[in-house]
Amino acid sequence: MLFYNPEIDKKKYVIAKYYIECKKEDLSKAAWSLAIGQSVGNPNVRNQWETNEIFEQSSCVILHDRNELQEIKKGFVKIGFPIINTDWEGDGISHLLCQLMGGQMDIDIFGSCRLVGIDFPKEILKNYLKPKYGITGLRKISGQIDKPFSGAIIKPKTGMSPKILLEMVKELVDGGVDFIKEDEILSNPSFCKIEDRVPLISNFLKKQSKKVVYAVCINGDHHHIIERAKLVSKLGGNSIHINHWAGLGVYNAVRKLDLPLFIHFQKSGDRVFTNPDHKFGIDWNVICQLAGIMGVDSIHAGMWGGYLDETEESLRKTLNILHNLNVIPALSCGMHPGLVQANTKRFGNDFIANVGGALHGHPSGTLAGAKAMRQAIDKNHEIEYEQAIAKWGYVK
Repeated sequence: MLFYNPEIDKKKYVIAKYYIECKKEDLSKAAWSLAIGQSVGNPNVRNQWETNEIFEQSSCVILHDRNELQEIKKGFVKIGFPIINTDWEGDGISHLLCQLMGGQMDIDIFGSCRLVGIDFPKEILKNYLKPKYGITGLRKISGQIDKPFSGAIIKPKTGMSPKILLEMVKELVDGGVDFIKEDEILSNPSFCKIEDRVPLISNFLKKQSKKVVYAVCINGDHHHIIERAKLVSKLGGNSIHINHWAGLGVYNAVRKLDLPLFIHFQKSGDRVFTNPDHKFGIDWNVICQLAGIMGVDSIHAGMWGGYLDETEESLRKTLNILHNLNVIPALSCGMHPGLVQANTKRFGNDFIANVGGALHGHPSGTLAGAKAMRQAIDKNHEIEYEQAIAKWGYVK
């Protein structure tokens, strides 16, 4: 078998791209350790059960000429993972990530190893449903044709009763928002249970002439998330919100329920493994790609001009990936009315301007904060907008 082969049949492999730095040895040894160690077995020890047939069927392949990786200590390496090693209906992305980001972390050759790209055969992608709504669906729901969407985040994050939460929602809707997201901290506490708050809010929203998407936080263990998604739909809700710590596979599981729910992916905590300064991890754009494949409709993509240290170039790359998958990016973490047009100028109209602190912290309160965001998006500047600019500033 050719373990080093740049000319593999790409229909038979998921191709992972890594950035690797070696503590010792060179990239050819690191690539070998990753390819063999994450498929058939120990990279340094062979045994009686490892037949040629097993290697032909199940071994990873290094998509390089061996000579080009020798005597090099760092660089990009592509590895082909045989699709036959995975039951794509049952194992799915969760098991794939176990293969892609597993035992190489424990081998002392590696000083760093980051997964920076994945290419899937088209046949594999047929196992996954696309976003049910995404950009095009949210435009139909909201009636917003050629502008960014006005988004609001519930603050305080937790502690409110369903009745107080409803009063806040009324002000947000009166202020003209298109999308409301509960904070990821809320979930299902005893003082604000899902079964108590969803009927109040969904019944109110159904009576409004303007259609608003309201993302209910259903964070929890996998089996609870499935049941909560069904419950939200049964109670008349139109959207759910799940943090990534629930696991990427749960988004696919919820999507396959085929419920009339807009699915929002929330990223808080992702930098534990996506921070580019960490030696081992996964590039954020890879997570966004996988989330889109899992069928999410929107994702907290990042932020330019807020308090995330994100460059215009890096955010644009993320947005391009999401737009190509029909996933609507939510820009959040420091968004305010004075940043809306600056982001529109740089990234176009296909994003949710998601605001928490700068909306509820408006000098005249939540209703005025929602109006200020609506005015920023519509370029219809009235007193609420002017008050917001005076407090938060304006960025060109």
